Amino acid sequence: MNRQESEKRGRGAETLACWYLRLKGWRILARRARVPGGEVDIVARRGRTLAFVEVKARGSEEAAAFALDEWRLRRVATAAERLTPRYVRDGDDVRIDALFIVPRRWPKHLANVWQG
Repeated sequence: MNRQESEKRGRGAETLACWYLRLKGWRILARRARVPGGEVDIVARRGRTLAFVEVKARGSEEAAAFALDEWRLRRVATAAERLTPRYVRDGDDVRIDALFIVPRRWPKHLANVWQG
C-alpha cells in the first residue's frame, strides 16, 4: 500500500472512530491535533474525562495492537501533554486511549493505555 492509500485509509478509520465514540456519548473536540513532537488522532470528552485517542486500523486486532508500540505511545503522550492545557478543565481525568478498527468487527476501545 502506498503512502497516499495509507493516508486515505487512516482518515477513514479516524472518521469511523469518531462516529463510534459519538455513539458512546463522547464529544469530539479535535482531530489530528498536531504539536511539535507528536500528533493525537482524536481529542474527545465525555463528562469529566478528557481522552487523547490513538486510532489503529489493521487487518486484525493482533496487528493493530502490535502497531501500537511504546515509541508511538510516547509520541502520543508527548502530544497529549502539550495539548492538555488547551482542552482540560478543573477536575478532569486525563487519559490516553486506543481504538482499534478491524474489518467486519466492532471498533475496540481500550481506555488508559499509557502509564508513563
